[in-house]
Amino acid sequence: EVQLQASGGGLVQAGGSLRLSCAASGFTFDDGAIGWLRQAPGKERQGVACISSSEGRTYYSEYVKGRFTISGDNTKSTVYLQMNSLKPEDTAIYYCAAARGGCLRGTYDYDYWGVGTQVTVSS
Repeated sequence: EVQLQASGGGLVQAGGSLRLSCAASGFTFDDGAIGWLRQAPGKERQGVACISSSEGRTYYSEYVKGRFTISGDNTKSTVYLQMNSLKPEDTAIYYCAAARGGCLRGTYDYDYWGVGTQVTVSS
């Protein structure tokens, strides 16, 4: 019923930018929350950003605050993650996920997950 697909990853130099997209089917951020999460090799999954219309808020990890921006376009059923000033530490697989509730939840506590997209930032 609900399908999510992340795209837009790639290889960039440190200081560069990427824009990730999450195409949603059967779910929009009006239905709950859509978040971006990432996982690097050997590390735990980490919340990056989240958007929730019901809460009327966006949330950001302290690791990316001021550099990343999450936004949504209901006409396209798509959520975006604009990533600027990228650092090698941002290298990870990025996932979008959806939840029926709000953004305040654990990194694994989402109801639906999409296939991730690889982001690699070189020095």
